[in-house]
Amino acid sequence: MQVRIVTFPKTQVASITHLGPPEAEHVTVRKLIAWKLENRFLDPVKYRSYGLHYTDPSTVTPKEHRVDFCLSVDGDVAENPHGIEQKTIPQMRCAYARDIGSRLNNKAGAYLYERWLPRSGETLSGYPIIFHYVNVGPNVTDEDAITDVYMPLK
Repeated sequence: MQVRIVTFPKTQVASITHLGPPEAEHVTVRKLIAWKLENRFLDPVKYRSYGLHYTDPSTVTPKEHRVDFCLSVDGDVAENPHGIEQKTIPQMRCAYARDIGSRLNNKAGAYLYERWLPRSGETLSGYPIIFHYVNVGPNVTDEDAITDVYMPLK
C-alpha cells in the first residue's frame, strides 16, 4: 500500500457525534444527511464527508465507541433540531493512504496503524484518524467505496 506524508488543510465542518455501537452509526449519519439536504449542501466536491474516528470498535466496548461524522462547510452552522454543531479540523501533518472497498473493513487504516507506523519512526499526534468518504450515497456499492485515510502525526 502506498503511503505519503501530506498536510491536511484546516477545514470548517458541520459535525455530529456518534457514541455507541458501530451498528447504530447509520442513525447518527441520517441526522447529518437530513441537515445536509435541508441546507442544500449537495455538491460532494465542495461539501466533503468525513469521519473522525476516536476509537477502534474492536478494542473498546460498544458504549465507548466514538465517531464524529462531519461535512465540510464554508459558513456558520446555525442551531438546529438535528444536533449538528460547528467544529474545525486543524491543519496538520498526516500519513495518507487510500482505501477502496467496504467501509466496514478499512484496510488502509489498519495498514497505517499495524504495519506502516511501527516501521516509520513517526509518532501519532493524538488527534483522531480522519476518514474522507470520497464517494457517498445510495448508489455507491461496497466494492466501489473510496475512503482517503489521514493519520495525524507529530
